[in-house]
Amino acid sequence: MRVLVTGAARAIGRATVEVLAARGHEVVATARDVTLLAGLPAAHVLALDVGDPESVRAALSAAGELDAVVNNAGLTGYGPLETYPLDSFARVLEVNTIGPLRMAQAVAPSWRERGSGVLVNISSVQGKIGTPLEGAYAASKHALEALSETLHFELGHFGIRVVIVEPGYIAPGMKHADDHEGPAVYADLHAQWGGTVATLTGPEGRPGPEVVGAAVADALEDPSTPLRVEVGKDAALVLQLRRSLGDVEFEATMREALGLTW
Repeated sequence: MRVLVTGAARAIGRATVEVLAARGHEVVATARDVTLLAGLPAAHVLALDVGDPESVRAALSAAGELDAVVNNAGLTGYGPLETYPLDSFARVLEVNTIGPLRMAQAVAPSWRERGSGVLVNISSVQGKIGTPLEGAYAASKHALEALSETLHFELGHFGIRVVIVEPGYIAPGMKHADDHEGPAVYADLHAQWGGTVATLTGPEGRPGPEVVGAAVADALEDPSTPLRVEVGKDAALVLQLRRSLGDVEFEATMREALGLTW
């Protein structure tokens, strides 16, 4: 398959390109800065900012006909919502939510006409669960899950598959270049929540990004892949608890497991 991957410069995006190429797919790797794509086993590298309509148009024109798009580009959005800058909040939504929709709108017409195509949207456990200090990111992933499910119903009629990949904590983690600390009254919450990753991932630590790349490749290759694919033991555990428990019970369980007193 000929697959375009957004946000391919590092972590999940880079690993996805490597896994897809190793499994014989022709990969178009994209990032805002193409110099960061050096060394990737991609057939083509292109500059692409999913938040810029002209950049999307130019990249897709250069990429040519595609069989699949993996929407992986993303921003973190970390800090208390009470004072989280609204322009930063809007930027997170622009990249994490509107960007994948912009890509979908760009490729859907030609895919609809030919009757095939696959959209893989990289979501997160936080697409189902709101977490402290990660409200902007969680909001963007909740919205991505909703629009992906709608696209599944709308585009599936035309032979276009949509898959939502929901990783847990994956090494090396996302870059936190624009974190918002917020008021000093939130310092204790920062301290408590900052220690939860080790508890959720256990003594083995975070799995490497190649596990997500493998899940993406499997989804592309297997037409029977369900709408949602969980990746990582922590994702499977937390999402199963969220499905089986009510709000009060789930919160109490997570507070006890993570040692949260906030």
